[in-house]
Amino acid sequence: MTEPTLTHLDEHGERPRMVEVGGKAVTRREAHAQARLRFPPDVARILTEAGFTTKKGAVLTIAQIAGISGVKATSSLIPLCHPLQIDGCTLDIAVEGDEAIIDCRVTCTGRTGVEMEALTGASVAALTIYDMCKALTHDMEIRSVRLLGKTGGKRDVGVPP
Repeated sequence: MTEPTLTHLDEHGERPRMVEVGGKAVTRREAHAQARLRFPPDVARILTEAGFTTKKGAVLTIAQIAGISGVKATSSLIPLCHPLQIDGCTLDIAVEGDEAIIDCRVTCTGRTGVEMEALTGASVAALTIYDMCKALTHDMEIRSVRLLGKTGGKRDVGVPP
């Protein structure tokens, strides 16, 4: 078994580079990422009673759109990510008690995976909720942004998306 290496560095481990993917097989790639945003209990109650609508608009709908836009902009935000042709993206937000749970699923058919796109989508949606609700409180916490699963490529990780 070989020791893992950082693929975004040259062979000397000194200079950053974009990974060469031209020789990789084209396969269906899927990824599922999740972010969680915690509200103070009193703010969660206010938002729930208001149907998550603020003076800025429908919080969850706008966060969904922002997250999907984040998926599409990933290669512009993260310098060494390849621009990808996304086949599909779903971004679901559930509110459970004092927490918004954001699930972002991304698919493509290509030579590299969509993990970063799914993570970016979930993160941007969480940041959008924060932005839209900060007039009520700054005591919100974005936590547990993580990859839940991915398929395609060399190896599958976690649970299937």
